[in-house]
Amino acid sequence: MRITNVQTFHEDGYFEEKEIFIRDGRFAACPQAGEEIVDGEGCYAIPGLTDIHFHGCVGVDFCDGTQQAIEKIARYEAMNGVTSICPATMTLDEESLLHICRTGAAYRPIKGADLVGIHLEGPFLSYEKRGAQNPAFLQKPDLAFFYRLQEAAGGLVRLMAIAPELENALELIQELEKEITLSVAHTTADYETAREAFFRGAKQATHLYNAMPAFSHRAPGVVGAAFDSPGCRAELICDGIHIHPSVVRATLKMFGDERIIFISDSTMATGMPDGEYQLGKQAVQVKGKRCTLADGTLAGSSTNLLDCVRTAVKEIGISLASAVKCAAVNPAKAIGIFDSYGSICPGKYANLLLMDEQLNLKQVLLHGQKLT
Repeated sequence: MRITNVQTFHEDGYFEEKEIFIRDGRFAACPQAGEEIVDGEGCYAIPGLTDIHFHGCVGVDFCDGTQQAIEKIARYEAMNGVTSICPATMTLDEESLLHICRTGAAYRPIKGADLVGIHLEGPFLSYEKRGAQNPAFLQKPDLAFFYRLQEAAGGLVRLMAIAPELENALELIQELEKEITLSVAHTTADYETAREAFFRGAKQATHLYNAMPAFSHRAPGVVGAAFDSPGCRAELICDGIHIHPSVVRATLKMFGDERIIFISDSTMATGMPDGEYQLGKQAVQVKGKRCTLADGTLAGSSTNLLDCVRTAVKEIGISLASAVKCAAVNPAKAIGIFDSYGSICPGKYANLLLMDEQLNLKQVLLHGQKLT
């Protein structure tokens, strides 16, 4: 396939008018005689997005632990431009987490987003900053517990959230820093503790500003420690609810678009009407874009990642090039899949989105095949 007349995204963060070649499900370097020619009609051509922190959509949750739930999630995400997924667990009992990991390991995609990893959000989190995590199952970091989950997942765990102030946390971070990405999360850590976590090998901060101490001029906390750690990336939920637009703009200026990862933190309410849903075996009330527990605590979002990109560009004022970098390039780098995903480069999987000037999604290609 040869796609002409498109503004093609470059992984360094700009667009150029450039044809795209696809062969055998991957991007190719040059055209081939007799191939299909597609007129892109002036659309933006961007790589399929990667969401490394979300829980579910269309009435199902990754923690349902069924092949059917993952398939439904994968189909919805792909149809909405998210072509590779690393869904997150919640803080649950060990047997539930083992079952979820086994289910993920056994999943084989049919016609949906690629399952490229599992994100363990819990149970090694702070009680005080638990947010929507179920306090009944929180526990101190345990290396043997992690390895049981990783074995059940067949090595699919690529990202794990951890509160570094907990007993054994810093030692666990140091032990695992070459195996998976560790992300500072749901934490009461001060600047010094968070800085030590990043020095020991943590490479990410989970949904920055949320479920952590506030960023203050005298107590910069996790936000300041993340900024002062050049190898650290930070997640942002750009749904228009979790973070004020001014803070999103300031954070992009502070960190630069090479260090920010857009996430959706979406729940099973995404793609569904208002009502009551579940997250981590807790009831969540959904009204519009706002998802809350009974006490008013924010509990994930009801927005997919592509809509977060649209919000960032159309409502917050982030450039499309920066938003795509944050939603496609950086998450793929963060979980170690950038050799095959995240940009439009020869040899990578041909996961591609065509969008018009209003950012309406006109076409999704998954491994070079058009989705209907």
